[in-house]
Amino acid sequence: MIVAGIGCRRGCTADEIVALVRRAMEEAGAAHCRLTALAAPSFKRDEPGLRAAADILALPLFHVGDDRLTAVQADCPTRSASALAATGQASIAEAAALAAAGPGGRLVLARIKSAAATCALAERRPR
Repeated sequence: MIVAGIGCRRGCTADEIVALVRRAMEEAGAAHCRLTALAAPSFKRDEPGLRAAADILALPLFHVGDDRLTAVQADCPTRSASALAATGQASIAEAAALAAAGPGGRLVLARIKSAAATCALAERRPR
């Protein structure tokens, strides 16, 4: 079970996010795995492209709070100075994926990016 963590610029389109998620699944060799959810930071709650991407992919969209993003920063291999300056978090997509995957979750694909979005994949352990 895979969670796709998403970071994006304001106004990023659903089509761009969907294409990036599909590319991430392919790059991870996880095309045969079940994508169970999208996760994004709660400060992107009002971003229409995220909601529309979740609708297109027929997946739930989890919004991850700053405290949960902060809690997993040390587990994120990719750091972005621009993300840190803009949000206070050095990793957005990886942190969102790991936080949504829950305890014992692990990255299966570090952050990849498109023009206006980032995506990372984390594996959620069955409970």
